[in-house]
Amino acid sequence: MAASLVPTAIRLRDPRDRVSVALALGHVAVFAVWPSLAVVAFGMWWNANTISHRFVHRSVFRARLADDLYSLLLSLLLGVPQRIWRQRHLAHHAERRWVFATERGLTVEAIAVASLWAVLAVAAPAFFLAAYLPGLVIGHGLCWLQGHYEHAGGTTSCYARWWNLLFLNDGYHVEHHAAPGRRFEELPAHRIAGARNSAWPPVLRWLDGGAPRLLDALERVVLAVPWLQRRVLAVHRAPLRSLLERCRDVRTAVVVGGGLFPRTAILLRELLPDAQITIQDADASHVERARPLIPDGVRVVAAPFAPGSRIDADLVVLPLALRGARAACYASPAARHVLVHDWLWRPRGTTAVVAVWLAKRINLIERDAAAVRVAG
Repeated sequence: MAASLVPTAIRLRDPRDRVSVALALGHVAVFAVWPSLAVVAFGMWWNANTISHRFVHRSVFRARLADDLYSLLLSLLLGVPQRIWRQRHLAHHAERRWVFATERGLTVEAIAVASLWAVLAVAAPAFFLAAYLPGLVIGHGLCWLQGHYEHAGGTTSCYARWWNLLFLNDGYHVEHHAAPGRRFEELPAHRIAGARNSAWPPVLRWLDGGAPRLLDALERVVLAVPWLQRRVLAVHRAPLRSLLERCRDVRTAVVVGGGLFPRTAILLRELLPDAQITIQDADASHVERARPLIPDGVRVVAAPFAPGSRIDADLVVLPLALRGARAACYASPAARHVLVHDWLWRPRGTTAVVAVWLAKRINLIERDAAAVRVAG
């Protein structure tokens, strides 16, 4: 009955497409209310990989005219004709080089996009030059980054719930390539066992190999700026204290990778004054740079740490810049109590947020609890 009240010209092929259409209209509203570089850049990137991506693979409306108008709307939002995006993307799935082809409606979309640019250039030249054009460049750059890392080293999925909520299951990329015509809502039910995957979304996947080096560089900045040292210690103190209160009888503690700026060793000496504390760092040069800041009585050992191995201590603290498979550290804790500095979006065990501006939290993993989870 409800469907009969909807004009045939705008009737959807599948009721689930109401979400995509509503989000497309929402994108229009956000752009109208808050025209800015951020909205242009992130809106273009997000839309191209969600709403527009879905429309590439599946028609939305029963009537061709409605589909054409929807394609025109997406073209204006993306700043590029939707039909060109469709041609390029389908060539990608077919694993063939894209060759431009004329088609019905492409000229209309190209004229519409050019007209939008002309109107903005005349009516709002400052916005056009300072926000719209740079926003499109950034948006296309993010799209390139996403597309590159979805396939660098092999097609890769990201199963992080927050990412798939935000990007409408686009993270199920291996599954999408296995069945490009399947609706994105259905992909989680068809997750492929053993599929190549990463905890990082595609645009951040370069951090898989580069994060430790980047974090080391930031540590060197902290070492050079006393104000930053005080600030970093301040934001780590409360979460570390709250987690240590849950640890029983900590007499020995090992801080892995505690060189460079030794925040954890400094705070452990303050919070566990009677404990024997050791810094274990594979890079002796890190320790030498940080030695003036290492508290008295803290031992230093130059040795690597293998994720998943055991350390003879009551407490082990692992850094955000950990080299190796972090998952192994969670699955097989190195000691009775393990504190893991991790990214904000990776809560595990008992956890405490360090600071949103650092995108960081600390997770407490206890060996007995981990053993129970594995056994279960």
